[in-house]
Amino acid sequence: MPLSHTDPSESGFEYGIQRKYSTVRQLLTDLEEVEEVNKQLDQMGYNIGIRLIDEFLAKSNVARCVGFKETAEMIAKMYGSWVVLIIMLEDNPLVDFVELPDTCQGLYYCNILSGVIRGALEMVSMKTEVTWLHDVLRGDDAYEMQVKLLKQVPEEYPYKDDE
Repeated sequence: MPLSHTDPSESGFEYGIQRKYSTVRQLLTDLEEVEEVNKQLDQMGYNIGIRLIDEFLAKSNVARCVGFKETAEMIAKMYGSWVVLIIMLEDNPLVDFVELPDTCQGLYYCNILSGVIRGALEMVSMKTEVTWLHDVLRGDDAYEMQVKLLKQVPEEYPYKDDE
């Protein structure tokens, strides 16, 4: 068994946590290499982030942000606190009931979150690199991610206005 998991009482939220656990466990079985699992989790999160922003922009009356700072401030107003583009999670329910064995110490269990952020920011024309700085499952005392803007990507339209 690559991960250990205690069985919490069954509720909708806890079912979601168990699905996440099962997904990571299956990836570890299928891919065998922890680094490949990290990449796959990031890609899954990236796809989720793209869909989240697409839905958010389609259903809200929020104007598109122009720059990285403005986007960070908008997200901070709506979803949490940002400190110099460092995201610190006070609580991370994705890791409730999870312990990493020695064979999985290179695993970033919550890499899906960094993918979500990367995908969401790419949808608003920002190419970013998101890295974990601290992870409680890896022995740190907090969860902390760094979001680094690589480049502002100009929006491209699939066709010209005069066509």
